[in-house]
Order: sequence, then C-alpha cells, then structure tokens
Amino acid sequence: MSPDPLDVELTDTELLDEVDLTTTLIAAANQSEGPLGSEEIDRLLGLGLG
Repeated sequence: MSPDPLDVELTDTELLDEVDLTTTLIAAANQSEGPLGSEEIDRLLGLGLG
C-alpha cells in the first residue's frame, strides 16, 4: 500500500507567528483594566523605538 499523498505535515511559520502575537495581545487586553496604549501594544509585539 502506498503512502497517502495528502498525509503531510502542514507548517506555516508566518501564520504561527501571527497567532502567537494575537494571543499575546488578547491575554494582555484580558488582564488590563482599560484599553492598551500604543506603547504597550508595540512592546508586546516586540517593536522597538528607533
């Protein structure tokens, strides 16, 4: 019996990175008492200033 050609591991690293960033933002927003500021969002996303 030959292997199933559709039985492959699907890996999309860009999508996984986006999901990780989104869940980080969701968790931070959930724990915050108010809206997240732009600086806090940038920090959570790993964006540097300059």
